[in-house]
Amino acid sequence: MSPTEPAARAIVQRLQTAGFQALYAGGCVRDRLRGVEPHDYDIATDAKPAEVQRLFSRTVAVGAQFGVVCVIEAGTEFQVASFRADGLYIDGRHPESVVFSSPEVDAQRRDFTINGLFFDPIREELIDYVGGRRDLEARVLRAIGNAADRFREDRLRMLRAVRFAATLGFEIEPATWTAVRENAAHIREVSAERIRDELVKIFTSPQRVRGLDLLDESGLLHEVLPEMEALKGCEQPPQFHPEGDVWVHTRIMLGLLPEQVSTPLVFSVLLHDIGKPATYSYDEKDQRIRFSGHDKLGAAMTEQIMSRLRFSRKEIDATVAAVARHMIFKDVPDMRVSKLKRFMAGENFDDEARAAPRRLHQLAPRPFQLHVPAGKARGVRPRAAHPRAAHLRARPHRARPHAWAGLQADPRCRAIAPARGDADDAGGGDCVGEGGVLCRARGRQ
Repeated sequence: MSPTEPAARAIVQRLQTAGFQALYAGGCVRDRLRGVEPHDYDIATDAKPAEVQRLFSRTVAVGAQFGVVCVIEAGTEFQVASFRADGLYIDGRHPESVVFSSPEVDAQRRDFTINGLFFDPIREELIDYVGGRRDLEARVLRAIGNAADRFREDRLRMLRAVRFAATLGFEIEPATWTAVRENAAHIREVSAERIRDELVKIFTSPQRVRGLDLLDESGLLHEVLPEMEALKGCEQPPQFHPEGDVWVHTRIMLGLLPEQVSTPLVFSVLLHDIGKPATYSYDEKDQRIRFSGHDKLGAAMTEQIMSRLRFSRKEIDATVAAVARHMIFKDVPDMRVSKLKRFMAGENFDDEARAAPRRLHQLAPRPFQLHVPAGKARGVRPRAAHPRAAHLRARPHRARPHAWAGLQADPRCRAIAPARGDADDAGGGDCVGEGGVLCRARGRQ
């Protein structure tokens, strides 16, 4: 049970004891039916805002004109909304007026059937006026009533449709999907901040690849991230990218990320090759495609895109740095220890290193530590390298079999020789060991 559920139940109990109808509403009901612990609880009631405020000592009228009061119970904020019917939406988000009503009428104004459910926690009773339970069991996302009307009331609901379909693994009902595609251009009427928040939720979800596909197929991607269109059909050198064009590559990269990702990590992967189409060239001498400077141009484009979407300065800086540096990882096997340590000292190295092996297709069958010849680091005093060294893995450099770029922490801080036992590696050298400490290891296996 969620630690906030008892407090939510107490609010419902007090409202019902005072003679009002009170129910859990929306997403928390959907999640409980799915067997998922709700992040928060919203409560709907036939009590008016003033009546709610009289019943509870700690309240904030966050949207009293729309019938919404924030009740603070057990240190947690709960939105308590009066059942209502909405008037005309004149700004694509807010109704110009509301009329207090019944739960059945209130359900009709909500976005999707799976979000139009109510639950009485005192009587343990589900109340469904819109067929939400049926659609939940069928794993279908369906707009309530006329889908075009729902999207006209709040254009953001189109992005929410993509998010719910992707994150929940649901299919979008045909009429709802048609309405999304026909109205996609209107998403530009929504504020950048609201669009950004939905994109973050889509791309930080483990189902981010399906989210990208739905954004693309619906036409919403063209409106909110138009720069992505140029990735389609932008061919890459097949000797390095047999998977296909830049769009295919980017899509694969998103799918290779771990389930839990930060915003800078996932957006740096999404945009890491955004500069390739503009830098495409064909080298007649070497008979190959090149994208000279795409990392630098991509970093500049990433800053423009994320600024347009009103990301925080911290998120922009971290993402831009990762895009600008993403080609450096291929040079890790050739780096001097001092340069490698400076590279690893970057503020966002954790995220960059998590993506780098996947980006370079250098996932080794087993981890190795950085191992350089003893003479190469001679005279270097043992000192702390970057403490996050253990995140980076790579394969041995072919030209110099003694240069291992794996940086996997070893409890005994010993050099790890290659499986085939090359003499250079077995004979001793320096390694990055436990906690990233640079030390001298001679022949200890």
